[in-house]
Amino acid sequence: MGEKAANLGYDRNQSEQGTLYCGCKWVWTGKSGGKVNLASCGYTPRRNAFRAARIEWEHIVPAWVMGHQRQCWQHGSRKNCTGSDPVFRIMEADLHNLAPAIGEVNGDRSNFLYGMVSKTMPNQYGRCTTRTNFKDKTTEPRDAVKGFVARTTFYMYDRYGLSMSRTQQRILMAWDHQYPVTEWEQERDSRIAKLMGHDNPYVTRERIWTLDQKPSREGLRGVQQSAIKINTGKQIIGNKKSNVYHLPDGCPSYDKISKKNQVPFFSREKAEAAGYRLAGNCR
Repeated sequence: MGEKAANLGYDRNQSEQGTLYCGCKWVWTGKSGGKVNLASCGYTPRRNAFRAARIEWEHIVPAWVMGHQRQCWQHGSRKNCTGSDPVFRIMEADLHNLAPAIGEVNGDRSNFLYGMVSKTMPNQYGRCTTRTNFKDKTTEPRDAVKGFVARTTFYMYDRYGLSMSRTQQRILMAWDHQYPVTEWEQERDSRIAKLMGHDNPYVTRERIWTLDQKPSREGLRGVQQSAIKINTGKQIIGNKKSNVYHLPDGCPSYDKISKKNQVPFFSREKAEAAGYRLAGNCR
């Protein structure tokens, strides 16, 4: 995963974009990492100088956020999800969601959501303007990447059917509008599309996020059935009385359907082709 991500940005380490949160330049070391030139962006380590000196691959939408919306996380956290859930593995490795970041800032951001941090809070990393409010568990990235992280977040939540609060949606919608797609963002998207076979429609502007929109779940097609087979060995069950179907993973009413009303399906596509829709209480 790291090597592929590095290959996408092979020529960006000395560019004006620099690292995600601070815009620092770096020197590649090995196949997927790098040594940060802290002076190039006026970076001052907050606490961890060792981690501040290295490149790490940041998940714009954290693995914690993705995993907590999957049943696998409840039975062993990230390690269990990586080992047992094909859908999680695809989300975790999605190149659209990865960007090079200074290790210390990546660690400080942790699994916090993006949001606004009080302007009275001083910079935490020298001239780098990304700041984290540890009490509120919120990270506000520098202005230059606010649009980028918003469009990446929209893509992940839309493609994989994740749930986002209205507050988070409104903040990111404002950033998407205020900070338009950049030339590098378009080039990056094009490079990723050549590897993954699809682009980020929020970068190409084929889509614009709207409040409370229904996710497309495009990333689940073709892998949902394999995920069900590995996790449970069970089929999808339709309820012929209500014309809704339930997945064995993430649908609390799966075991509550009367046997006389059960209709088994081998895939979501077959259930929907038969006129069934996903139960509204499925996660």
